[in-house]
Amino acid sequence: MADGLTHNGKTYRLVMFDLDDTLAPSKTAMSDQMVELFRDMLGVSLGCIISGGQMGQFQSQVLDRLGEFDDRANLHLMPTNGTRYLRWEDPEWVTVYAEDLTDDQKSRALAVVEAGARELGLWESQTWGPILEDRGSQITFSALGQAAPVDAKSAWDPDGRKKEALRAYAAERLGDLEVRSGGSTSVDITAKGIDKAYGARRLMELLDLTTDDILFFGDRLDEGGNDRPVQDLGIDSIPVHGWEDTYAKLAAIVRGD
Repeated sequence: MADGLTHNGKTYRLVMFDLDDTLAPSKTAMSDQMVELFRDMLGVSLGCIISGGQMGQFQSQVLDRLGEFDDRANLHLMPTNGTRYLRWEDPEWVTVYAEDLTDDQKSRALAVVEAGARELGLWESQTWGPILEDRGSQITFSALGQAAPVDAKSAWDPDGRKKEALRAYAAERLGDLEVRSGGSTSVDITAKGIDKAYGARRLMELLDLTTDDILFFGDRLDEGGNDRPVQDLGIDSIPVHGWEDTYAKLAAIVRGD
């Protein structure tokens, strides 16, 4: 196992990250600078990406950019907020677990979040790609569609009030499910008790780690944000605002920049 990274006098064996607006702009590939830094990090530490995105996004935003490299086995992937876990077992990425929703849970979640968006005036007419997605272990509402430009997403709900109104609406009507704010325009619905903290706990069990062994970077550590459960678990967390902020803070730890 990799030795780990030291930050503020403490050594972390694994560094965990959100993806959109943390490692890369929303639905956009990692930058050349981040790819180089991320590879450097994986040379000395375990890494994990845990995000509301599905595996296809992990592939296009991260894996296609990283390409083949010696330390791939140090990277652990947790799509759909940790409801799935994949690791590299040469020659491929292998699914260790997947906590899929039932057909009934999916249909109710899709119906409620659409009804809420329409009732609250959040069902937009100009969109890019699907607004509602069945990701197997997660239902995702994306107000402007999955392929919306970053600028449009940033402008839609700058203070997070729209997402919070829809999250609260859906949570009240889906008491058996977990409803959280996701990316800049999204709300994610998973099985009850399954959020990023669930994913972090499962990973700790599988890798024989404790909360003291993990350092987390996320852009949604606010109350109700989908990164907050990781911090609430007792894992040291660094709030960031965009990939440039993550790059600067991570480079200071990895390279002493």
